[in-house]
Amino acid sequence: MKFLPSTFLASVLGERQLRRNLGAVARYVALLCVVIVVFTVIFHFIMWEIEGRRHSWITGLYWTLTVMSTLGFGDITFQSDIGRLFSVLVLVSGIILLLVLLPFVFIRYFYAPWLEAQIGRRAARRVPDDMRGHVLLTAYDSVAEGLMERLEVIGIPCLVLEPDVSRAAAMHDDDIRVVHGAIDDEETYVRLGTERARLVVVNGEDTTNTNVILTIREVAPDVEIVAVTADPASVDVLELAGATHVLTLKQRLGQQIANRVTAGHAEARPVGSFRNLVVAEFSVHNTPLPGKTIRESRLREATGVNIVGLWEEATLHPAGPDHRLSDNCMPVVVGSQSQIQELNEFLAIYDPNPNPVLIIGGGKVGRAAARALKDREVPVHMIERKPELRDRIGDLPDRLFIGDAAEREVLDEAGIGGAHSVVLTTNDDAMNIYLAVYCRRLNPELRIVSRITHARNVQAIRRAGVDLVLSYAALGVESVLALLQGRNLIFLGEGVQLDQLDVPPSLRGKTLGESDIRARTGLNVVALESESGEVVNPGPDAVLAEGTSLLMIGASGGLEEFRRIYHA
Repeated sequence: MKFLPSTFLASVLGERQLRRNLGAVARYVALLCVVIVVFTVIFHFIMWEIEGRRHSWITGLYWTLTVMSTLGFGDITFQSDIGRLFSVLVLVSGIILLLVLLPFVFIRYFYAPWLEAQIGRRAARRVPDDMRGHVLLTAYDSVAEGLMERLEVIGIPCLVLEPDVSRAAAMHDDDIRVVHGAIDDEETYVRLGTERARLVVVNGEDTTNTNVILTIREVAPDVEIVAVTADPASVDVLELAGATHVLTLKQRLGQQIANRVTAGHAEARPVGSFRNLVVAEFSVHNTPLPGKTIRESRLREATGVNIVGLWEEATLHPAGPDHRLSDNCMPVVVGSQSQIQELNEFLAIYDPNPNPVLIIGGGKVGRAAARALKDREVPVHMIERKPELRDRIGDLPDRLFIGDAAEREVLDEAGIGGAHSVVLTTNDDAMNIYLAVYCRRLNPELRIVSRITHARNVQAIRRAGVDLVLSYAALGVESVLALLQGRNLIFLGEGVQLDQLDVPPSLRGKTLGESDIRARTGLNVVALESESGEVVNPGPDAVLAEGTSLLMIGASGGLEEFRRIYHA
């Protein structure tokens, strides 16, 4: 294989890396030349002083190279033992320097960079000049993965920036829309058309995010930038750097988990809002509703709220009028603020379990959940395995138990037997699954709310008996989508999507009941927004007019089915 020209190597490696590589090769060549010269001199010394034969310097160089390269023609040989020992030394040195080190040097400093560059060229390095309105992600993580899938369904172009050329090529081979470039280089963001982007999501480490935001602001002063951080203390720094929005997802996750706990005064807990409509959840436990169908409950007639879904066994089911309410289900309702207040007045006469909520895990999510529950004046007990977190937890819980929640004595002391709700916030999915099974066995009446880190474990933890699963990634996806669509966050849970789409031509003029959307797609229409901005909580007789948009919730995959059926 021919050596690559220095101009091409410079374009592939960059001037600095090319100089480093050439310097390493030069040191190896210099060492090889010194060894050859030394062996040639020793050859002449042994031949003349010990064996009494004289050869030319060219002959000495020729003998050294043939022995070091293991060719060994045999036309020139030593007769003495010292000469033969010297021949062995030259042979071994040649094997090391020429047969081992030389291929390594060539592959390490020439072939590998060239091959890496060839692989990296499979990933794009810029976006088309006419691309605009796209979303740019600066790191590929669980949030980015889910967001790219959702945006693809909605029809918004989304790209992820990857600085590592090999990883960028691998992502390209996996059909991920990736662009290769340095994340702290202004030229990268020029090539990505950042000034024409709809949104940039900066989702790396806080220190890296700060540098990236400052770099982007040099290229695109007006683009919206969403920064993701796990540390609330970094919010001010990221905003000063130029972030338009900063999402503290772990804090939000803790608050969302606390909102799903049925403790304190019985009421419908809001999980989001859309214009003048509120989306809320409530528990039917200890009310007259279990055993009745949704039609028989007459909640819509009594309060005006519309039941659009039912949480049962950690799965959101479509809510039909003949769906029967179980004791452990949690209806999802939509209504105005005054309608939700009427529902709360109906629920207020029913007293929930007054015992403390048990939080297992005192990390950032657990502490945020405890803080949100304390704001509602709900008593909290917390179990944390690491004693060093005691100072960070402070007096957030009413009682803190340091120990392993997998031990029966610790759970009993924390009050598992009388608790109505348990919150699992450890960062270990396997531990949360184990604790869900264990806690359910100790108290079958528990309401168990758990966080999950990896989407692949959702089904396992549902089988373990949790009542609701919330994940960091799903919350991140919904938070970014809410900002992108200019609405408030509505986060229902893992595996549930909320999307806003215009009424397709095939449905214009039909009523919501005639559209049969819920039966055919599993999606529930929770709101209609007209061209004038008026938002209504629709009944089955609501007409789907041109220019109206649908706000729909349902399980993952429902939106794809909607597009397939109604946009065909």
